[in-house]
Order: sequence, then C-alpha cells, then structure tokens
Amino acid sequence: MIHARGLARVFDTKRGREKVAVTAVGGVDIDVDEGEIVGFLGPNGAGKTTTLRMLTTLLKPTRGTATVAGFDLATDPLNVRRNIGYVSQSGSTAMTARAGEEVIDHALLYGISRDRAEKRGKQLFEQLDLDGMWLRQPKTMSGGQRRRLDIAMGLVHDPKLVFLDEPTTGLDPQARANLWTHIADLRNKLGSTVFLTTHYLDEADALCDRILVIDNGVIVASDTPDALKRQVAGDLIELLLTQKSDATAVLKLAKAIPGATKATSDGLVVTVRVPSAGGELPPLLRALEKAKVTLAAIEVRRPTLDDVFLTMTGRSLREDS
Repeated sequence: MIHARGLARVFDTKRGREKVAVTAVGGVDIDVDEGEIVGFLGPNGAGKTTTLRMLTTLLKPTRGTATVAGFDLATDPLNVRRNIGYVSQSGSTAMTARAGEEVIDHALLYGISRDRAEKRGKQLFEQLDLDGMWLRQPKTMSGGQRRRLDIAMGLVHDPKLVFLDEPTTGLDPQARANLWTHIADLRNKLGSTVFLTTHYLDEADALCDRILVIDNGVIVASDTPDALKRQVAGDLIELLLTQKSDATAVLKLAKAIPGATKATSDGLVVTVRVPSAGGELPPLLRALEKAKVTLAAIEVRRPTLDDVFLTMTGRSLREDS
C-alpha cells in the first residue's frame, strides 16, 4: 500500500540575509502492506507531519520515490488522492452544516452520485455508531461523535488506504477507548489499511501491527510493538526489602542474573532489568531464600513503548507532546 524509498523534503529559509536549506525529512524508507495498521511516531519537529503531507500529496518531495495505494506519488498524484482517505487532526466538518450533508458533499467531490453517497454515508453512520446523527449539526455532537464523523467523511469514497492524523487528540479516556474500537474495525470489518499518527503510546500499542519511529528526519525504529519492547528495555524487577542490611547481598544476586542491566540499590529497594523476568524470577527467589533474605514485596514491570521511545530518541513522547 505504501512503498517509499529515500523520500526527503528540504525547505529553503532565511537566517538573516543568508539563505539556508533546512532538511525536515532526510530520506526515509517506508513499507506498509495491505491490511496493516501502522503507527507513525515522532517527537515534535522530527519530520512526522512533513512525511504525512508528502504521502498524501499535500507536499512535493524534494527527492525520493513513493507509490501510495498503487500509484506513483510524483507522476500520478490524482489517482493517489482518489484511492486514499485522509482524516486531519483538526477535522474538516462545518459546525453548522448537517452531518449527512457534509458526508454527501465530500463524496460529490470524488464524482460519486448523490444517491450512492447517501446510501454509503448512512451505512458508515451505522457502522460507526452514528445512528440518529444524519440530520444533526456537528456543533451539537460530542467530540467522539465528531471524530467518527470525520472518519466517515474520509471513508465515503471507499479508499484502499486511510491516513489518520492524531485521531483521538482532545478526547476524554472513554471516548478515546470507544474510537479505538472503530479504528480497529476499519481493518477488521471494512478491510482498510490504516496509517496512523499519534502522540498516545498506549494507543499505538493497542492498535498497531507495526510501529515506525522517526527522529531528526530519519526512521530510527521499525518493528512490532512487542519486538521493540523486547529489543530495547527488558523487564524491570523491583525488590522491596525488609532490612537495609540485606541490600548489598541482594544487589550482588541481581547483578548475577544472566543478561542483567541497570542493577541499582536505593535503601530498601533493589531494581534490575532482565531480558525476561518470567524465566529469571524462580532461580532468583531460590537464591534469596538460600541467603535467608526476606522480601516485603516483589514487582515486575513489563517494558512500555515510552521506554522504547526514550531509548531511541532521548525524549519522552508524552513530555514532548
């Protein structure tokens, strides 16, 4: 669905009287297969929005090649636009229009007849839990309902590929979780391929088959969420002691775990990262029992995508957003 090689964008700007070339995207390779949900993550200024604008024909690449939905980005942008859906972060609905008319007007721009547009629109309203909203004005709808209306507008022409730009920004947790179900259904029930940008790492973890991380205009990671977490962080074991005098012995045992990293002691707490806590906990507990160490508590934390992002970019996506 997307095949890009060396896609780059350089902007010419001025620094005083001097002309300066600023590289926003330095040559990215992107592959998205049919039926995938792919998350595209990056801190502000990393090149995420510029890449998205190039892939959706809103911005011409400076160099590189790409096919999107089966059509060449440079030589056939019209057919690219005909075969993709794009839901922008800010939305595109007029607050005082009727929701159904908004969908029909959007379909007419693609050359779809009014009758077919109305039939398709009402079908999408049913699938996206917008029953009863056809004659409503968007200004009277909730944030989650307006975002689902934006998605309906992006799907009314039956695109092969859907671009969702920060689809849940500004929604409350319940509305976000509800919209996740509908985004998953775009692939699971409607057969769409989804390219998703988000600042919510839990969203990317829950929805995406693969994740691409861009930083400083280049792709720095590409894999499944689970593979990225295994590759970068490892599991964190936290041991709460009953006596500070045991800390030195426990820290030594923690460091002896195969593959252990970042073993630290802070008063009554000893922490260590290991490749897989499930396999290392039993022998560690036996060693602690043999050393006559009594624990007050033990906790295992699986790595998160925030750990991955921090390792890859040196920044937290949540803080950056």
